[in-house]
Amino acid sequence: QVQLVESGGGLAQAGGSLRLSCTASGRTFTFSSYGMGWFRQAPGKEREFVAAITWNGSTTSYADSVKGRFTISRDNAKNTVYLQMNSLKPEDTAVYYCAAVRTLYSGATTPYLRDYAFWGQGTQVTVSS
Repeated sequence: QVQLVESGGGLAQAGGSLRLSCTASGRTFTFSSYGMGWFRQAPGKEREFVAAITWNGSTTSYADSVKGRFTISRDNAKNTVYLQMNSLKPEDTAVYYCAAVRTLYSGATTPYLRDYAFWGQGTQVTVSS
């Protein structure tokens, strides 16, 4: 069984910063073998891609809406992926989810929900204007 647990969400003012963490566990889950992604879902909207990183951290990708403001990183020794969010905007308000891809050791990131096999429960991020 794979468990992904997000933390670090909360309330921030516009222009502020938050750092999300997602820690993975599971008896048969080798975190360092999996690419990871962050997604978000605002009320009344579909879940959307935010950022992704390959299993070894060599490649990252971002949605245009967060490029230059958000940074994804990972620490395989801690089984944790991070999302540093700077210059936050009210439109960043959403529940943020981390996810692990289906394919091990993929050299490319993917923005597609269907490519992710395991999901966390999400953490709320609220940005006030």
